[in-house]
Amino acid sequence: MGLVLNLIIQTIVWYGFMGAIIFGAAGTIDYIGGWLYLGEMVALSIVFGTIMMRVDPGLLRERLKPPLQKDQPLADKLIIIPVLLLIFGGMGFMAADAARWRWSAMPSSVQWAGCGLLLAGLLFIYWVMRTNSFAAPVVKIQKDRGQAVITTGPYAIVRHPMYFGALFYIAGTSLVLGSWWGLVTVPILAFLFGIRIGIEEKTLRTGLDGYDDYARRVRWRLIPFIW
Repeated sequence: MGLVLNLIIQTIVWYGFMGAIIFGAAGTIDYIGGWLYLGEMVALSIVFGTIMMRVDPGLLRERLKPPLQKDQPLADKLIIIPVLLLIFGGMGFMAADAARWRWSAMPSSVQWAGCGLLLAGLLFIYWVMRTNSFAAPVVKIQKDRGQAVITTGPYAIVRHPMYFGALFYIAGTSLVLGSWWGLVTVPILAFLFGIRIGIEEKTLRTGLDGYDDYARRVRWRLIPFIW
């Protein structure tokens, strides 16, 4: 019951905060892109959260923990702050661009295509979590849960598929909110992910048996055939 309550509270707080950023930056609640984005995100979060509660409550419990934790390396704490600032600040910028400043003129068909891209990105992230029960939001070795190297599913393609899916999530967010300029956040986020991947790999190579062998077999870290 505690996990259910935690999920409900965090969903309300998380999307309430997100809505405040979006509509505050837009300067109006008469903003279709904002409602479209929040509606899709809330619906998918409820569906995925309900499924994860049944099939992998341990991972859901980890995902609901705060982004800054006691056993997290200091370097990861320092990089997660600009990542979160970019995600939420970028969201506010996208809303202001589309609804307040009106720099971007985006057809509604592109916004609906953005809904599809957003869905694809979140389905990919869900695939990652179903494959890897240790996909915590922070860099750490989960010895209490018997963490092991995952080599199947998306991990057979890239070593950090969660970040790969997150790039599509951000691109989809920008399109749904109606902001062409918001797409600039994608390469910036990829750069920050690259820094965090270095921190994560150092932790995994030192604390997780078999990770070095896995890294030799799967060459690409974030984007297949590029890096």
